[in-house]
Amino acid sequence: MAAAAGLRCCFPGSAIGSGFVRPNSSTRGGHAAAVAAPAASLGHRTRVDFPILHQEFGGAKLVYFDNGATSQKPSSVMKTLDEYYRSYNSNVHRGIHTLSAKATDAYEGARRKVASFVNAADSREIVFTRNATEAINLVAYSWGLSNIKQGDEILLTVAEHHSAIVPWQFITQKTGATLKYVGLTKEEVPDIEQLKGLLSNKTKMVVVHHVSNVLGSMLPIEEIVTWSKRVGAKVLVDACQSVPHMPVDVQKLGADFLVASSHKMCGPTGVGFMHGTFEMLSSMEPFLGGGEMIADVFNEKSTYAEPPSRFEAGTPAIGEAIGFGAAIDYLSCIGMDQIHEYEKELATYLYESLLSVPNVRIYGPAPSQTDHRAPLCSFNVENVHPTDIAEILDLQHGVAIRSGHHCAQILHRTLGINASARASLHFYNTKEEVDVFIHALKDTIDFLTSRH
Repeated sequence: MAAAAGLRCCFPGSAIGSGFVRPNSSTRGGHAAAVAAPAASLGHRTRVDFPILHQEFGGAKLVYFDNGATSQKPSSVMKTLDEYYRSYNSNVHRGIHTLSAKATDAYEGARRKVASFVNAADSREIVFTRNATEAINLVAYSWGLSNIKQGDEILLTVAEHHSAIVPWQFITQKTGATLKYVGLTKEEVPDIEQLKGLLSNKTKMVVVHHVSNVLGSMLPIEEIVTWSKRVGAKVLVDACQSVPHMPVDVQKLGADFLVASSHKMCGPTGVGFMHGTFEMLSSMEPFLGGGEMIADVFNEKSTYAEPPSRFEAGTPAIGEAIGFGAAIDYLSCIGMDQIHEYEKELATYLYESLLSVPNVRIYGPAPSQTDHRAPLCSFNVENVHPTDIAEILDLQHGVAIRSGHHCAQILHRTLGINASARASLHFYNTKEEVDVFIHALKDTIDFLTSRH
């Protein structure tokens, strides 16, 4: 009953999830016997909240399977953004008038929501950034340039997103440090034993994803943190593909830094966050200079504000942060445990359904009872370019997937390919949509191969 009540608070007015019953065709005593409707999936219950999903292209209903790139937004998030700009648009922290006070309360309230969502010890440990990319650059420049020197090593895996690689390339070019890469096992997951073996007293930073945006695999962050701390290394976790899909507890993970983006969490674009312990953040120099991040400005020097203001120079993305808070409200109302359980089921269904397509090669580990895949599959079809697949799926079937290297060129080269197609799902997707996708994919392959 608690779960049902939770769903009602998210989806008012929806028959599904609100104790809906339908009349049985049989009657007794002249009255229809009420029977409970079959339980609808989480995907069916939430779709009503996402207006963009209710479109048709060329007579085909939209199937949006590009959630690894960005998620769609529920009506509540759009309403919150609209309300901010219509009712209390003002700059934060700098005014005593009513609009400024209301905007500041909402902005800082969003920070507290993020902190609670990832179980941060203190909301001051949450720094708002433009996105996860900026958050990683913040760590690289603010912490990296001050703590990494010639001869030091930065450890990454070949499966990292470009956003987690390029900033550290900048740092090594400036400091003379070295990048070390962890390869893949035969199951096509980062080799954790190799990572453990590469750690040494030269290692200053370990940069790892939580969930791979290509392989769908998950790394044991707690173990990696334990091993890294033994050699005095810091750990940065790219959690862009985990925080939107599963419960994430930063205190339990124990990483020094964790980053994620609003736009993959059903929130607006243009805002993300970095988590770091308050002690760590207090020891770091500012990333950007300007208004808001200062304590006092003198002719020749300035003193800096305490975190998180120290890292939020200038006017922030106020409306977007408030909208991000609304997205967290929405996700929290459903419950991340419920989202994760449903998406594990979706992930297995997607993987097994793709296996039924002839000549398909799926990258990453197979799902098992102990190792669950994220709800995404990167794949190729023999003798068919992934971009052709994505284009025909879109033009002829209304199915939106992604093709290319997914900002993971090093990984693709490691796999011996230049590009792949990727279908990535979220909790508002359904098994019926997977069926539509598979049918459309088979038709697309037939169409493309018949032209050769």
